[in-house]
Amino acid sequence: MSPLYGLVLAGGASTRMGHDKAALRYGGRSQLANAFSMLDRHVKRTFVSVRDTQQNDPTRAPFPQIIDNVSAAGPAVGILSAHAAYPDAAWLVLACDLPMLDDATLAALIAARDEQHVATAFRSEHDGLPEPLCTIWEPGALEKLKSQVDGGRLCPRKCLLNIDTLILPPRTPGALDNVNTPQERAIAQRFLEDACRA
Repeated sequence: MSPLYGLVLAGGASTRMGHDKAALRYGGRSQLANAFSMLDRHVKRTFVSVRDTQQNDPTRAPFPQIIDNVSAAGPAVGILSAHAAYPDAAWLVLACDLPMLDDATLAALIAARDEQHVATAFRSEHDGLPEPLCTIWEPGALEKLKSQVDGGRLCPRKCLLNIDTLILPPRTPGALDNVNTPQERAIAQRFLEDACRA
């Protein structure tokens, strides 16, 4: 199989949160630092996906970066920019706003990877659809995503629904819950504090 690289998507505008989600701190470190560190334990190389205006941002500058360089919108920009930089690699793509993600979830995703499927993803606990932002995208899946985006369809989840994706049951409850608003952040902080005390 192709070498597995990691990509943390950190190029979003964080409009619903009102603050840069990558810079929000959990357990004394930025969410980006936490996500990068966890992902880096499981893959051969790890990068952070950024917009060109974010290269020197203090939160992002310490990490190896892939700068958005394709014409698209949303998370597809970062995913396809990584594919353009290393077209022979498979990518384990993570959103940077998953503070409750755990190592067991990533390990289960990687262990399930096989040559019979072009993508490996978890099923959402909320709607039963594949979670595109904690997914292994093989090179073939990324070519399909590129074709879809070139045709004006920007949603990575729809791509996963239309290709041979291995969809796994959720591993750890709440691990893939995005934190997009201050209210969701408060819930995540309470969850993590309770987990530390347990």
